[in-house]
Amino acid sequence: MKVTLLITTINELEGMKAIMPKVDRNWVDQIIVSDYQSTDGTVEWAKEQNYFVVNQQKPGLRRAFIEALPYVEGDIVVMFSPDGNSVADRIPDLINKMKEGYDMVIVSRYLDGAKSEDDDMLTGLGNWFFTKMINILFGGKYTDAMVMYRACKKNIFYDLELDKDRWYTTPEKLFRCHICLMPLLSMRAARRKLKIGEIPGDEPARIGGERKLRVLRWGASYLFQAVRDLFCWQ
Repeated sequence: MKVTLLITTINELEGMKAIMPKVDRNWVDQIIVSDYQSTDGTVEWAKEQNYFVVNQQKPGLRRAFIEALPYVEGDIVVMFSPDGNSVADRIPDLINKMKEGYDMVIVSRYLDGAKSEDDDMLTGLGNWFFTKMINILFGGKYTDAMVMYRACKKNIFYDLELDKDRWYTTPEKLFRCHICLMPLLSMRAARRKLKIGEIPGDEPARIGGERKLRVLRWGASYLFQAVRDLFCWQ
């Protein structure tokens, strides 16, 4: 199975320079950088390193993935943050676990002693709450349903309708924010009873850039999605 490493960026030059040299290109078949209007030289540096760059047209982390999908050649997509939160040396273990026949494998910040150095009290509580909620409402067995660092089969994006704007636009308008697709991915993968695995992985503090969290607005949006999905998606 071919593997694509999909990297999302907005002004992440400092992180890219620190993290990407730790990524062995032989681990994967393709590397894509999906960038939204960076002005700090991220795109220029990525191109100098011969990474393929997709210029994201619309804002939001979900759009970074959706707009890059047509360029993905891999059967497996590894979603990776170059801001320091994702530890590069977990990539081979993540891929090997996927090749055991899983539909999705998550690098959990809360499994077997792993920890997040990027969590504060509010984000830690939010991650715990939404993971528990998804497990209860959708039949999941997650220890970390919210983290971005994970791998899944490419077809899941289409099978679970994660590429459809209609599942995001209402909460984004209601709560005036741009949301990620990870919570919805976790909800629908559990509901469809896909084969889901986890491996432990620490989350170091981010390197450079700007922390882009909108905790309360995102939380309200994901709660809206969960309630709606219970009744409006099968």
